[in-house]
Order: sequence, then structure tokens, then C-alpha cells
Amino acid sequence: MRDLHLPGRSAVYATNGMCATSHPLAAQTAIEMLKSGGNAMDAAISAAILLGVCEPAMTGIGGDCFVLVKPAGSETVEAYNGSGRAPAASDAQVLRDQDLKALPPDHPATVTIPGAMDAFCKLSASHGRKGMDAVLAPAIRYFDEGVPVAPRAAFDWRGDHPRLKGVARDQYFNHGKPYKAGERFALPGQAEVLRRVARDGRDAFYSGEVMEDMLTALQARGGVHAAEDFAATEMTVTTPISGPVMGSELVEHPPNGQGATALLMANILAEFDISGLDPFGFERAHFEAEAAKLAYDARDRFLSDPDYMTKLEYMLDPETGKALAGLIDPKRAMISARARSESVHKETIYLTCVDRDGMAVSLIYSIFKDFGSGISSDKFGILFQNRGAGFTLEQGHANEFGPGKRPMHTIIPAMLKQDGKVVMPFGVMGGAYQPNGHVRVLSNMLEFGMDIQTALDAPRSFADLGQMKVERGYAPEVHAALAGMGHDVVVPHTPIGGAQAIWLDTVNGTLVGASDPRKDGCALGY
Repeated sequence: MRDLHLPGRSAVYATNGMCATSHPLAAQTAIEMLKSGGNAMDAAISAAILLGVCEPAMTGIGGDCFVLVKPAGSETVEAYNGSGRAPAASDAQVLRDQDLKALPPDHPATVTIPGAMDAFCKLSASHGRKGMDAVLAPAIRYFDEGVPVAPRAAFDWRGDHPRLKGVARDQYFNHGKPYKAGERFALPGQAEVLRRVARDGRDAFYSGEVMEDMLTALQARGGVHAAEDFAATEMTVTTPISGPVMGSELVEHPPNGQGATALLMANILAEFDISGLDPFGFERAHFEAEAAKLAYDARDRFLSDPDYMTKLEYMLDPETGKALAGLIDPKRAMISARARSESVHKETIYLTCVDRDGMAVSLIYSIFKDFGSGISSDKFGILFQNRGAGFTLEQGHANEFGPGKRPMHTIIPAMLKQDGKVVMPFGVMGGAYQPNGHVRVLSNMLEFGMDIQTALDAPRSFADLGQMKVERGYAPEVHAALAGMGHDVVVPHTPIGGAQAIWLDTVNGTLVGASDPRKDGCALGY
């Protein structure tokens, strides 16, 4: 139990249904959907789409999603890939000939076809109760009327608005300036898109006037997108991957998401007695950083569109984790994970909903970088993701940019199982941080005994792009000790990630929800 003398929040307890999101209006919308007879899928889709106007820097209908589902009455987790593909005319050599070494985040080539809307429509039909017309109704109203900008959303607007270009600056600016907390933001053009989808289904998005609006915007900026690319967009039913983590089982979405990275990182850390360390001390942060460097190096080498990836079993093999763990110096930070691991490798919204019948949904939905590509369509104001930045231009790499391919994705929903039963759908936002975040949150709970909310509140660190990002929640002496070990310690301007989780307490028949204070959201139940 948390110390009630100190600032913080308690976990939320309920019995009939629960939603944890990064914005209160979305959580409220999900609960209202459950109360009115909808199930967890109806609630999750309704809340997710609403977040496109509540957190427009993070997500929107121009993006992708991944979904894990535990149906009512079953412990079998299903996985659905709602990520889009590169256009059929994509050609990595064309970009290499322009002397590009990587895909620039604002280049039209990074705009993969939005996949989320197809997935939402199909999951509503296969797993929902109420139909997309009812599911979209709350979002349509809020997109039309607008919502007050929340503090974290305003923070993101202030820092990332330069990414917006052309007509997007008119659609996402308030009289030429980024929106501030309390000002009302609306997306009436997207409300019209949602009305059409509610009436006519996914084809209203992937064909006709809405598709033509998107296509015109992309082609005007040099994109090679075609109408056929939109028409061919289709959610894929996949099989989850899983592995042992701290006496439990972690279930992840398979590639092209980076869930395998979390499982590999957990296998590396399993070789050390983390539970015997100070949870907020420098030693735990060091081991976690070194494990992350090695796991992410493997990700960058191997992870790709599943049709091209050949090393998934290798990444999931506990022996790979054991071999990589042997490369970690307990006293010193490694400079280059890639150089050290050559001997082994030879070759940002999330939400979860649970209903009274036991269906659990773990859903992540994103436009990748803040405000995505910064490009939006002229008429309807659909802001495009830049997921193609997850490709590489390295010739012959499994994740090489190419026609019809899905890029490596950072977004990963998860579920935790114990004794064969799902006990916690959860997710951690924050781009590359997500696998590290999965392991950190589970370690907080399973190795250090923190309750679900405290586990999300706790300070974080992350070895990222040569720097050791350490939140201010750590003591100054921890920062100093890590620097003394060779880490390039910085305090990040933006807090590391965000998270939501729901614990299924089968002993008491209750649901326990938690939401990360780094975002504007909350957990609500009834």
C-alpha cells in the first residue's frame, strides 16, 4: 500500500467493468459504453478513437493499431495487427539515390497506409455488440464540439508543433499558435469522416471522397501512394508470442511490433538477482540499461515485417538472453552494444478495458512521432502517421523499405498470465521505451511488490541513443553514481512514457485499474 502521507493516487477498484486510459473523457466514454450494454471491445474502440481529438499529437485515424483480446469465458489471447503497409510503388533504391541514409520523419515515403480504421471496423463486427454507429457516436460529438485541451496535451503541442506543415498548421493551430490548456480543440472534418464510417463502414474511409482527399495530399508532396494501396489495406489475425517473466507469463503481440524485444530483455535480466537490489538505486538502473542496449540491438538487427523476419525464435530463446547477459559488466556501462554483441549475434496512446463478462482488451493506437508526419489531408484534416520511419534503407536488411511491407513498429500491447489465466492487460507508451517499460512495470510489481498504481508512478530510466535518460524522481546521488559508471546521464525534458493497466483479482472478484500520472488520464470503473 502506498504511503498516504505522500502525494499520489490510489488504484481504482470496481466489479462490473473498468477502463484505464490517458485521458478522462475517453475513460468516461468507455464506462458509459459498458453501462449501456456494450462490451470491452465496444468500449475500447470508442475510447481510442475519441483520443484522436483529446491527444492529437499522439494518435488519430491516420494511424495504426495493435490489439490483444481475451474473449469472455476464455483464457486464450488473440492478436490482431492493424498496421498499414508501404505503397506498392515504394523503392528503397530511389531514396538511396537521393543520398538518404534513413527515412526522414517528415518525408512522404514514411507515410504508410493507415491501418487502424480497417481493424476497428472489423473488430467491432467480430467482437463487439453495439456496431460502429453506436461506438463512434461519442467521438463524433466531441470531434464536432471540441474538447478542452488537457495539460499534458498542451505540453506536447508546445514542444512538437513545428512538425506540422501546410494546411495542418491551420487545422491544428489556434489562430496561428499551439493550443494551450483549457482552450477548446475540435476536428469537424474528421467528425464527418467518422459519420461516413458509422453509416457505410470501412469502405467510406478506404475509397471514395475520403480516400481521394488523403491520396491527393500525399501525391502533392511526392508520395507514390495509389488508390489500390488504400483498397488493399487489411487487418491481419496473428498468433501472440509469450515467454516466462519473473514466475509469470508475458504475452506480447508478434512482429512487426517489438514485443519480442521485451521478452528478450526479460530473459537477459533473469540472469541477475534484480529483486535483491534497491528498486530506486543505481545498480538496478544500470543492469536494466545494459540489458536494454543488448535487446534493442537485437531488435534493430532482426525485427521486421513477419513475412520477412527469420530470427524470431532466436530472439525468444532463453539461451540467447543468457549469452547476452554474459556481456554485461556490473560495474561499467558499455559504449557500443552492437560491437559487444557481435560474438552472440552471428548472423503513443494505450488503453485497456475489461467488462463484467471477463473480456479484456489491450489496445495501442498511434501516429508514431508527435503529430506523425506533420502532413494532413486538405478537406477532412486527417493527420498521417510516419510509421515508415521504422524502416531501414540498409540494402538486404529484413526491415528494408519496400513495396507492400510493414515497418518495424514500436507500439506493443501486452497481457500478463499467471497459472494459465490472464491477470493483467497492460501497456506502456513512449516509443522505443515500450519493451523496457513492460519489463520495468512487471519488475516493480513481481520483484519489488509494488501495487499496480505505485508500479506505474515509480521513477524511470532508459538507455536511449547513447544517453542514459534518468527522471527527476531518482535521487541526485543515483544520477551521480550512474555517471561514474560511464553512463551519459541526462534528465529528459519529457517524462519517460506513460502506462495503463487493469488487474483481474479473481480471488475477490474485483478489477483494479491504474493510469500513469505522466499523462492526463485515469482509470474508471463501475
